[in-house]
Amino acid sequence: MAVNTEEAKAGKSGSVSFIVNQAKKELAALTKLELSTVMGVTKEGAEWLVTMEMVEKKSIPDGMDLLGAYEVHMDNSGQVLNFNRISIRKRGDTG
Repeated sequence: MAVNTEEAKAGKSGSVSFIVNQAKKELAALTKLELSTVMGVTKEGAEWLVTMEMVEKKSIPDGMDLLGAYEVHMDNSGQVLNFNRISIRKRGDTG
């Protein structure tokens, strides 16, 4: 997905909220999965690391949904450099 150049010109690119919003949009588009939650965001030099959980498989009851944790590396303009699924768990598993 292309970054909105008007947002970038307005100084929003590179901010935490901009990066998180871009990561959510990009990962959903790349994986075709639904976002569950953003777990964290860290600036690492010129790159950002956003960690999110995505719903891999919906189940009934919801506590049996499978959630995949993903790390998304992005640049300051909101472009995805790479992403990886780092784990998978049932929603009800808290440990």
